[in-house]
Amino acid sequence: MSLSPTDPGARVEFRALRRSFGSTVALDGLDLTVEPGELMALLGPSGCGKTTALRMVAGFDHPDSGQVLVDGADIVAVPANRRDAGMVFQSYSLFPNLSARDNVAFGMRIRKVAARDRRARADELLALVGLPVQGDRFPHQLSGGQQQRVALARALALRPRVLLLDEPLSALDAQVRVALREEISRLQKELGITTVFVTHDQEEALSIADRVAVLRDGRLEQCAAPVDLYRSPATPFVAEFVGTMNRVPGRLSGDGHVDVAGQRLPVAGSAPAGPDVDVLIRPEDVRVAVGGQARVVTASFLGPTTRLFVRLPDGVGVKADLSTRDAAALGAGADVTVRLAEHAVMVVARS
Repeated sequence: MSLSPTDPGARVEFRALRRSFGSTVALDGLDLTVEPGELMALLGPSGCGKTTALRMVAGFDHPDSGQVLVDGADIVAVPANRRDAGMVFQSYSLFPNLSARDNVAFGMRIRKVAARDRRARADELLALVGLPVQGDRFPHQLSGGQQQRVALARALALRPRVLLLDEPLSALDAQVRVALREEISRLQKELGITTVFVTHDQEEALSIADRVAVLRDGRLEQCAAPVDLYRSPATPFVAEFVGTMNRVPGRLSGDGHVDVAGQRLPVAGSAPAGPDVDVLIRPEDVRVAVGGQARVVTASFLGPTTRLFVRLPDGVGVKADLSTRDAAALGAGADVTVRLAEHAVMVVARS
C-alpha cells in the first residue's frame, strides 16, 4: 500500500472571503492562493483571522460572502465529511478510549475500509511519523509530541489532497516542537500534499513554509517566501511582526535622504509625509565599533551571537546583533560608535 496520495496536491483559493462574528470582523475580503503541493503558513497575531480561514477549508465554518475553491470548484456548500482534507488540531483531539492504531484508523472505519487494510494503513502511517511500536498504546500512555504524531497520522489516513494544521505545535515543549516541525516538513515534501499551517510563531512559519501569508485584522498584509518576507517587508506591520526590528526617529532632508542616528541615508522608494519619520532596521544591520559617544547598556549572550542594547547620544535605544567573538570587547558600559547599514533601512510614518 503506497503512502503517497492518489492525486497530487490541490490548489486552494480564498476569494474575497468575509466572515464576521457579531461586530467582530474575522475575515475582511481575504484573497489568497495556495499552490498544489505547497506548504503555506498563515501567520499573524491572535484574532487576525488565520484559524477562521483554515476552518473555512475544513468545512467547520462558512463565509458570509466569498468563495473557497479547491481546484477551481467552490466547496462552501460541501459538507465537512465530504471534503478531501485532513486536519490536525492544537489539542490533538484523540479519542481517549481508542489505541493509537485505532485513532489513526477511525476515519477508514467510518468509510468502511476492510479491517485488514485499515490496520496495515494505520501501522504504515504510525511508522512514517516515528511511532512504529506504539500502535497499541492509548493517548494517556503517550507524550504530547507522540499524541500529535498520532493526530498527524490520522489526518493523513484517507490520503487527503489538502492538509490543515491549526497551531499543531504550540502546546509542546520547545525541543519537541522543533523536532516535530522538522518531521512535518519532511512528510509534506515526501507526500507532496498541499498544506496550510496556522501559527502565531514567526520562527515556526519562516522555518517550515514555502511561502508565508501575514494576516492582520482579517486582511492579507503580504504573502512571500520567508527570506523575501524578512528582508523586503511590504508594510511596517510585517516589518515589525516578522523578526526583531528597531524603530529609530529620523527626519527627511528633502533631497531623498533621511537624517537618522547621526547619519544621512538615502530613502529607497517613496517616502512618507514628513518631515518627521521613523526608520526601521534589523539588529543584524546595526554596526557597532569601539569608541564613540553611544554606550552599551546591556550585552545578552545568545550562543553564536550577542545582542547589544546601545543608548545613542540622543537617548534613543537600539538593538545590535554581533557575532559573540566580535562582541567580546563590547560589554555593558563600553563607549561605542553606531552605524546603520544604508541598504537595510525602511522609512515609515512616525508612530
